[in-house]
Amino acid sequence: MTEILRLNKTERGDGPPLLILHGLYGSSANWSRHARWLAERHRVILPDLRNHGRSPHHPRMDYPAMAADLVQLLDDCGCAQALVMGHSMGGKAAMALALEHPERVSGLVVADIAPVDYGTEDHGHDGILAAMAGVDLDGISHREQVDAALAKAVDSPMVRQFLLTNLQRGEQGWEWRIPVAILRQALPTLMGFPDYDGQYAGPALFIHGERSDYVQAAQTDAIRRLFPHAEITAVAGAGHWLHVEQPERFAEALDAWLRRR
Repeated sequence: MTEILRLNKTERGDGPPLLILHGLYGSSANWSRHARWLAERHRVILPDLRNHGRSPHHPRMDYPAMAADLVQLLDDCGCAQALVMGHSMGGKAAMALALEHPERVSGLVVADIAPVDYGTEDHGHDGILAAMAGVDLDGISHREQVDAALAKAVDSPMVRQFLLTNLQRGEQGWEWRIPVAILRQALPTLMGFPDYDGQYAGPALFIHGERSDYVQAAQTDAIRRLFPHAEITAVAGAGHWLHVEQPERFAEALDAWLRRR
């Protein structure tokens, strides 16, 4: 039986509920920029998924467990239904929720991920988690040292700064806020996706970066098999971090779809 975790969350705005789910290494804070304009018409609910942000840690890290946490969150918020949007790992959690509990999802937005097993294509995550695990935090006196240590394995300054949002001072000194060992062990599961037989027949938008290799023509069959009413659109000039790399174009595409709901 799944041990359900009560997730940390923030909220803003009023109106139909909109649940926004961050990706791997992320937190609710990642979506603050878009939450501001979305809150003009929606009650925006921003949770930290299990093993992320300020939510509890647990050795079980898979999409059915995350979906169960989200059902509890909707219950705690008094939401019979919500629009659900997720990026990357959060997109897979959103898809799992929609497939397991379609009655709780009034509409689905999935950002730059598909319902497939990416297999050995870990997109560099194994190296990232190994680099985080390899940093000797006991010998660290300031954040720049951690950035320099990560740079040996993580070339992108943007990705390193994103990872450093998880660095915090604890009672014993610097520590990672996320449980790196748990995430590293769970990585094959997170790169995969459960084998669902049913479909989510509600409205769905799959929005991906034009330059991303997470959603390509090969994945569209899997999307349409599980989400028969899915609209699939690309954001020009964006990679995997489409909502950060091209925030205006992402917002325009998302807003156009939301206004038709």
